[in-house]
Amino acid sequence: MKNASRPLGERGFTLMELLIVTAIIGIVAYVSILQYVGLIEKTAEGATKGGLGTLRTAASIYYGNHDGNWPTTLDDTPSAEFSRYVTHLPLVQATGRFDPNTHMRPRGRIVKAAGFREVPRGQNVGWLYDSSTGNIYVNSTLRDSKSVPYSFFGFE
Repeated sequence: MKNASRPLGERGFTLMELLIVTAIIGIVAYVSILQYVGLIEKTAEGATKGGLGTLRTAASIYYGNHDGNWPTTLDDTPSAEFSRYVTHLPLVQATGRFDPNTHMRPRGRIVKAAGFREVPRGQNVGWLYDSSTGNIYVNSTLRDSKSVPYSFFGFE
């Protein structure tokens, strides 16, 4: 069957057809990139939760081996006693992408000593540790993909 809108012998796509296809490809690419970025952040949140579990387990084993005393610091240098329980401190990888008020990012391996009921804050300090209670948490009140503050990881 012949196409009535084109002269005989002409083949190819019209400019309008090409523009429509290009627009559809652009929309699909945009949506895919947004989904990919969200998945990357959720992966970082999962890695941070896993690192928190590792630190808490190491501190609990230390507690059991030292007659109910928590480690004074979470130091992973080879000369530190805690380094027998964890070879290297895990990295806090969460960036706070899902929190619209983000300007401080909880990233890094540094552990800061926390006082009683200290509010998490800071940049490039990944973990807070209270040696009197053995509590370890992420040093940030930014929210993750489920609107849970990072400092609640492990407590929710």
